[in-house]
Amino acid sequence: MRRPQKTRKLGYHQRARVEHEGYDEVRSTSCGEQRTQDGVGNLFEKILKRNNLNQAYLQVVRNKGAAGVDGMTIDQLLPYLKEHREELLDELRQGNYKPQPVLRVEIPKPNGGIRKIGIPTVIDRMFQQAINQVLQPLFEPIFSDNSYGFRPNRSAHLAVQKAKSYYEQGYKYVVDIDMKAYFDTVSHDKLMFFIERKVKDQQVLRLIRRYLMSGVMENGLVTTSEEGTPQGGNLSPLLSNIYLNEFDQVLENLGHKFVRYADDCNIYVRSKRAGQRVMTKSIEFLEEQLKLIVNREKSAVGSPMKRKFLGFCILPTRNGVKVRPHVKAKQNVKKKLKEITKRNRARSIQVLLREINRLMTGWLNYYGIGEMKVFMRELNGWLKRRIRQYIWKQWKKPKTRRKNLIRLGIDHRKAYEWSNTRKGYWAIAKSYILHRSLTDKELARQGYVDISLQYQFLHSTY
Repeated sequence: MRRPQKTRKLGYHQRARVEHEGYDEVRSTSCGEQRTQDGVGNLFEKILKRNNLNQAYLQVVRNKGAAGVDGMTIDQLLPYLKEHREELLDELRQGNYKPQPVLRVEIPKPNGGIRKIGIPTVIDRMFQQAINQVLQPLFEPIFSDNSYGFRPNRSAHLAVQKAKSYYEQGYKYVVDIDMKAYFDTVSHDKLMFFIERKVKDQQVLRLIRRYLMSGVMENGLVTTSEEGTPQGGNLSPLLSNIYLNEFDQVLENLGHKFVRYADDCNIYVRSKRAGQRVMTKSIEFLEEQLKLIVNREKSAVGSPMKRKFLGFCILPTRNGVKVRPHVKAKQNVKKKLKEITKRNRARSIQVLLREINRLMTGWLNYYGIGEMKVFMRELNGWLKRRIRQYIWKQWKKPKTRRKNLIRLGIDHRKAYEWSNTRKGYWAIAKSYILHRSLTDKELARQGYVDISLQYQFLHSTY
């Protein structure tokens, strides 16, 4: 066993660093130089390495996010670490560190449901990220090539393209499996058993177990965690992949074509009858072996042209197989735009247009790979009408309307006539007068980005 070494006393020089140089040579005094079965040295000390913690800190800062149960914000994290870093590291090494409960918050789903996520404290997020950075390379080699969620150099777009390739190969039916409250139903004992196959360092295992059992605070009350890995933690995505990798291996051993992104798994088969058999076997394994709950109401065997996978559907065309956003994705974005452009909102037009641009830039960056030229053209026309309606409502009085119409090039007689109209806002928004005054060029001058042109540009780059 290697003797513990003294650290060099160096000052704290860099703002974005968590530990000073002296910690680079620290060795654990409690478990020595253990080695994993893959020949990796003491994992616990690799997690606490200066560079690893610095990288974890920077990642947490980049991710931003809300404060946890202790109320500490991202901006408060660095000053706290400067003052308490040695104390925190001593607690970790001695096995006395206790993660704080995660703060449970509810996020509304587009379909009207509620998604519960957990927000760890910023300190716990940093330590979870540090663990994730060391364990991810250990588990990557054993993960399936058909798993795309929360993995380096993989994305939802690649998962959708993989699904498209299966359809092109003749797999015209999909077994769409939906797991109910997956992150809240993971068995701790089974998960730790899967982790122990690769991780032998007992300090790491104990720390992970403590994070799993840290509890949840909801409405001011703390409850213990007997199962589950709360969504929102930096370590939860890796743990979920470790757990569901067991299902991946079963599917691969049976020769199935499948794509999994986190808990969203689609298996592709050639017939509906085969799909029913695969569905039955899959549910049996997930519920009996992994102790998960399959949502039978949402799980089904159907056509990839109708079943939604990561927001997309398959679209066969004369020019080959394409993908398109699911109808629900289109309905949801239109609903959000309708909320933003409600005419009774007390927002300036510039603020309104910034909100629209921010929403549509994110939406198009994700859904821009899909075929939806007609939809985007129609949505663009509808949205510009909503904006004209909003501006007309803001002008309010006939005098203000007449003044603005004249300023925008409408002659005095027509401006007077239209400023006193009794037509409704939505009808006016489609009128010839507003199209002549609040032209596309004028909307662009005020900050509107044409979403149809934006889509065409992004789509051409894929």
